Amino acid sequence: MSERRIGKIISVDSFRVVVQLDSNIKSLYKSGFNDIYEIARINSYIIIPVGADRLVAIITRVKIQDETEIEKTSGSITLPKAERYLVATLLGTIESKSGQPQYIQGVYNYPILDNPVWYVVKEDLDEIFDTKEKKTISFEDDYYLPIGISPAFSDYHVKINPDKFFGKHAAILGNTGSGKSCTVSAILQELFKHPYPENKKLQSSNIIIFDTNGEYKQAFTDENKKGIKVPEEINTFYISSEELKVPYWFMNYDDFDFLFQPSELTQAPILKRSIALAKDNASAGTQMEFLSIPVESEIEHILNGDADYFLSRKCIKEYGNWKYNANNIIKQLANSISATTGILAEIKKLLSDISLDEDFDVCLGHVNTLRTKFDDYSRQKQSSVINSDRNVDLPKWFSYDRLISQFIEVAIQESEGSSSRLRENLATLKLRLHAYLTDDRLSSPLLLNRNVEEKEDDNYLLNKFLAFVLGHFFLVPKDKLTCLFSETFNKNGKIKKDKKSQIIIIDLSLLPFEVLETVTGLIGRIILEFTARITKVEQQSKQRGDIPIALILEEAQNYIPEKDRSDRVSISKKVFERIAREGRKFGVSLLISSQRPSELSKTVLSQCNSFIIHRLQNPEDQRYIRQLVSSANEDILQQLPILPQQQAIIMGDAVRTPVQVRINNASPKPDSDNPQFIKKWLEAPSFNYDDFHAIAKTWVDGGIKKDRAAKEEEKNEEEASDFDDLF
Repeated sequence: MSERRIGKIISVDSFRVVVQLDSNIKSLYKSGFNDIYEIARINSYIIIPVGADRLVAIITRVKIQDETEIEKTSGSITLPKAERYLVATLLGTIESKSGQPQYIQGVYNYPILDNPVWYVVKEDLDEIFDTKEKKTISFEDDYYLPIGISPAFSDYHVKINPDKFFGKHAAILGNTGSGKSCTVSAILQELFKHPYPENKKLQSSNIIIFDTNGEYKQAFTDENKKGIKVPEEINTFYISSEELKVPYWFMNYDDFDFLFQPSELTQAPILKRSIALAKDNASAGTQMEFLSIPVESEIEHILNGDADYFLSRKCIKEYGNWKYNANNIIKQLANSISATTGILAEIKKLLSDISLDEDFDVCLGHVNTLRTKFDDYSRQKQSSVINSDRNVDLPKWFSYDRLISQFIEVAIQESEGSSSRLRENLATLKLRLHAYLTDDRLSSPLLLNRNVEEKEDDNYLLNKFLAFVLGHFFLVPKDKLTCLFSETFNKNGKIKKDKKSQIIIIDLSLLPFEVLETVTGLIGRIILEFTARITKVEQQSKQRGDIPIALILEEAQNYIPEKDRSDRVSISKKVFERIAREGRKFGVSLLISSQRPSELSKTVLSQCNSFIIHRLQNPEDQRYIRQLVSSANEDILQQLPILPQQQAIIMGDAVRTPVQVRINNASPKPDSDNPQFIKKWLEAPSFNYDDFHAIAKTWVDGGIKKDRAAKEEEKNEEEASDFDDLF
């Protein structure tokens, strides 16, 4: 192999080598037996033979350096001699197992000084890019899905392992306009176009796109600018910002606490207790009635009172003598209890007996009976409070309006301290709760203004919501299609209503910023908890990961921030950090897309095992990325500021080796093209007053465009008979 030699190793560290090119090499090419080979180009490879193995390194730097030599005999100094050097990062090893070469990522045998270095040939590239035809594909181990080509070797496709890409979380990062959304679209489109064994096609995918810019509808529906037909099996379900409804009763207390920001010491305990009461009882009449704190306190005094105490409570003093008062303090205490049945009625009767003008021993007997009943009451109250507090996080319906008007007052009466002082402290919280109710922008996505008790099934719409966001709504029986999600499903004329939707696009572009983190976090938490409960249902035989779900989070820095925007931790950040840590076990994966990685949660990014990084020019973002990935890839990442559009560096578990890649064209493309300023400015004005009027009316009404609604209605009428036939 001496004809392949181009130089020797003169420096080795844990992931980098320095190569001195042979003096007879004066150009960037060398003639071989079969071809002319490049030997010193950035992003090209070199081969370092070590025993039976061949190490693969990527060239990251080429330099020339003048060196002056001193002759030992005469001591004279010769003219400077130019030496050429390569700096290369070690990537992997081509092993020889049973006579069959195989490329693996990583290095375990290191070269020594003066180790020869070879140029790379086709046989090496075939192993690096894995071009061998395979009769069977191992979905777990093989890298088989092409997502682009290598700019350095245009004949070779860069392939990923989808299971490793989605299963271990991934991140697509880059400046705005660098090609992130096209990369997401191209990878998903390739998933559905790929020729799988036995001509199988994907039919049960669960891909949910959180679309904050409203651009993915064009890429996965037939409603695109070029009229490109999307594969029917995708059956994309598009949920617009106006159609997105996530019921408020699905929220747990952490969601309410983040949304309404109650003060920690005064407002938060009352809010939590009032929500627990509201969720525990759909109507106040069915809940256990409690005594007020002052009444309970007075009963405690009665239970510990002596003869003098009862004398002062049952009598009044006239001219120095005690005289029995029929309307005494204890009698008034009994009358303050309104209960007519149950243990409170028994306590009321005992208080009335104690208030009578009877001998102290008889009174003491009533007191002992009262002590037993009050102990029973205290135990029942404690149990009721514990049970209702436990319900605070359950997705059970309650009336938001009655939470404000009734249950907060009940919680105040239960609490210790001055009720008037508490009401004063809670005034701002009640105003905040009411403001969300009256603001359609905020109340509509969470259905805060919906006072209909959703009891057409036993799950308060939870089962239908899960089917809705996971593309399984076609499974809902016809006689159950009476809920608010049915309206959106029936109105969508683009999907086949007898098949699963494999891509669900949730358009968040018009969702108010005040509820963005609440809504995204709530959807994420419901999905995670659903997958965690799959194995807990005894009558089903589902296993962990039977319903793998990929959540694609576009512009994730908007709702998974590293720095919280208030004194509370972002609720969506909590949820997605939990998914990043635990989601893999339950089959929930994250694909993060962001233009500002330095503003994104470190916990989420640190759990990503694969990265596709487009152009990043912000020095802070570049430093952040270098801290996240292996230091062995640091030299490769130096190219980030100058990467062209559509090109990226891909690294991690999902790819055989870190490599620069030109991502495949997305067809159709998402609606993310750069605006054509000059072209549009050269044209005659295209807007008229009616356009401004229509947009303003849609804005004020908070609804969808009238022409679009009319079109959808016409389509629904056309498909109504077909839809009826399906059931």
